[in-house]
Formats: sequence, structure tokens, C-alpha cells
Amino acid sequence: MDIELLIDGAARAAADGATFDRMDPYTGQLASRSAAAGVADANAAVEAAAQAFKTWSRTGPGQRRSLLNKAADVMAGKVAEFTQLMIEETGSTAPWAGFNVMLAANMLREAGAMTTQISGEIIPSDKPNTLAMGIRQPAGVCLGIAPWNAPVILGTRAIAMAIACGNTVVLKASEACPGVHRLIGQCLHEAGMPAGVINVITNDPKDAAVIVETLIAHPAVRRVNFTGSTAVGKRIGELAGRHLKPALLELGGKAPFIVLDDADIDGAVNAAIFGAYMHQGQICMSTERIIVDNKVADAFVDKLAARAAQLPAGDPRGHVVIGSLISLAAAEKNEALVADAVAKGAVLRAGGNRSGTVVEATVLDNVTPAMRVYTEESFGPVKPIIRVDGEDEAIRVANDTEYGLSSAVFSRDIQRALGVAARLESGICHINGPTVSDEAQMPFGGMKGSGYGRFGGKAAIAEFTDLRWVTIEDAGQHYPF
Repeated sequence: MDIELLIDGAARAAADGATFDRMDPYTGQLASRSAAAGVADANAAVEAAAQAFKTWSRTGPGQRRSLLNKAADVMAGKVAEFTQLMIEETGSTAPWAGFNVMLAANMLREAGAMTTQISGEIIPSDKPNTLAMGIRQPAGVCLGIAPWNAPVILGTRAIAMAIACGNTVVLKASEACPGVHRLIGQCLHEAGMPAGVINVITNDPKDAAVIVETLIAHPAVRRVNFTGSTAVGKRIGELAGRHLKPALLELGGKAPFIVLDDADIDGAVNAAIFGAYMHQGQICMSTERIIVDNKVADAFVDKLAARAAQLPAGDPRGHVVIGSLISLAAAEKNEALVADAVAKGAVLRAGGNRSGTVVEATVLDNVTPAMRVYTEESFGPVKPIIRVDGEDEAIRVANDTEYGLSSAVFSRDIQRALGVAARLESGICHINGPTVSDEAQMPFGGMKGSGYGRFGGKAAIAEFTDLRWVTIEDAGQHYPF
């Protein structure tokens, strides 16, 4: 499949005609051939967005809502197209692709609903006969940089609320799924979004750094949002800070899943299986550490391991739960994590095998801080069990990480669970539910090494608008001199 850039409402090749290939991680065959944008293309995308901002920023909420809702309908009608691209470009399974499209369409609808919620306030002033207001206005051109792992969800999230707030956007597609991200832009284009409101740039992996630096440095870009690894997020934050541009960063995770001694064991196993192995564990909020009280650990681990061992793995085009990881390097990393843990005393309770880019659902028991898997984000289906004695140790282990995105705690005592949740250093905590969960209206984001800022619902309005102080005063007021 040949993929072109979307700039100013038109599909076009890169200025110099360059292209790059994305290979299917499972088959090794060509998945897509995309335009490889250069600096001139990146600048052209921003300039188109800046020009469109002049009129789009003045459109009423009804028009913005209508177009976003139409885009959601268009997107929902392209499930088959998105699914094929996700399987071929990322090794995804079809159910994960379908979920991506459903949630992303809901994000567009939720963004449409927010167009009438961009409110201000009247603020009492000490000056007589003065009306003082706090007013939120569109910021300008917003740059969205989205990853490959939940490509429709996260690509849509990078642009939806920005557009709803009256901004225009440039979406820099992931090099691992250029076709998927370009198709998001096509959905908005087919819905009738004015030229320049949505622009999509695809680039060769070797050019990523210069393209990102060009986009962030452009004077018309006023907001940056990035979802991806913490290492790259730090670089994005540094670049944005250098140019004094606010950045919304949603980064890596090492989500703890705490099972207290009074937990519903079967319910906890169900949630852990889903949170740990959905999309092969390649989700920022995937369960990455299962922390279990010793009083119930044997029963819990026995059931978890039995369930994990039954999860079918293989060709993502087949009836499997565990499909391909994004690359051979990712699969080899997970294999190395298993080898390291076992060599240092961990007990392999399920899985542990790799075939090409497919790694089985794996459970490692008795994991300690000496093992790589205790600290490193696996971003795969290799999951450590860490046994603890009591609630306090569970919380200490849960917080013993640079990350702070999602978390979960299982207990039949809700007041106890709320107390644990309050002590966890994470932007998200689910009581008696999995670490993997997303809804378009929720404030989504992390703390510590997982980034800052919030996507979703009303919380995102502050990220994509400028709050201005505006007064209407008495022209005849008294001055001291």
C-alpha cells in the first residue's frame, strides 16, 4: 500500500519524492510504502495549519461538533481497512484493531461534545465598575506525536481535543504504522474538515529526530503532545522547553497490580490476565508487576499460571490471543528478561518460549529487585510475580519504580483499598479492576517518569487552550497621577 502525506487538504508525495518501507513484523513482507517527509514538508504542514487556524479558530462549537461526529462515523465505517493495516504494520490481532477503532471513534464524539464546555468565568475585581473575565481561547497549531502500539486510539487522541478547542493540528505519524495514522487523517478529511485543519506527516525512521525538531521549533506550533517511551519523552520535553512551548507527555509505565490478602482471587486472576496480556502486553498501562500478599500467593499464582498457559499464541491473522510483538528486537528483549530472571532464581510458571516475533504468555514467580524484569518495562507478555508480606510492603514495592501511570489494587474491603490507592504514586488507580482501561471522557495521564498533563474529557481543555484575563473597565476611572 502506498501512503502519501496529507497537507492542506491534499494528498501529496514528499517534496523530494523519497519513500520508506514498513515491513510486516510477523511475515517480513512489505506492509506499506510511505512518503518520507523532509524538512520542507514538515514546514509546509505547519504553515498550512497556521493558515487554517485563522478561520477554524473562529468557527462555532456546533460546526466543530458536527464535523467531529461525522469523522467518528467515517472512522467507524473503516474497521476493515484499519484492521488490515494494523495487522500488517504492527502485528496486531483483529480484536485489538477493532477495539482501537471503536474507542477512537468515541474519542472523536467526546471531543465534539466538549466544544460547548470550553467555558470561562467572571472574577470579582477590586476596581469599581470593572468586569473581569477568565477566557479560554484556542492556542494555535498543535503538534501531535503518536505511537504504534494503540495506533488508532492514540493517534486520534493526539488530535481530537485540539481540534475541538479550535486549534489546527499536525499529526506526526509513527514510523511503525504510517498507514494507520494517515488513515485517521483521511477520516477527518472525508468528513469535510476544512483544508489545513488536519495534516499528517510520515517520515523515514532515520529522519525522525530532524523532523521532530523542525516541527517543534516552528514558530506557529504552540502546543506539543507526545505519547511514547520515557526516554524519547524526555527529549521531546527538552525541545519543547527550549522553545517555551507547553508539552503534554504520556510516557512509559511499569504498572503494579496489587493482590491483598482479602482479595477475590478469581476476580483478581481474571483482571490480571486481561491487563497483562491484552495486545501482548504492549500497552503503556499494561500490568507489568503483579504484587501478591504471601498469604494468598500460592493460590493466586497457581490459577494465574494455569490461565496464562492456555492463551493461544501465533499468527495474528489466526484465532490467537497473543500475536506478534512489534519487532524481533522486542521479542528478543522479552526472551532475555526471562533468561535473566531464571538465572537469578525466578521460577518459570508458564510460557517462556519465543518463536520469531511471538513470545508466549509468561509468568515468572519469586521475582526480586536483582532481576531486570523487576525494573525494566518489558512491553511484552513476560510478567513478574513479586511476593510481599502485608499492605505496607505491597505499597513500597508498587512505588519502587521511576514510572507512575496506571495501577490496580484488589481487596474486598473498599475503604482499605481506597487507602492503598491514595498512597500509590500513579496518575490512575483501579480498585478491583485491571490496570488496562480507557474511556474517552476520563482524565488520562501519569506522574513521575510517566509524564505529565491529562488527555480526555474536560481535563484536556486546559491542555489545548490559553487562559486569558480580559477586563471591561470604566474609561473615566481615577488614576493616581
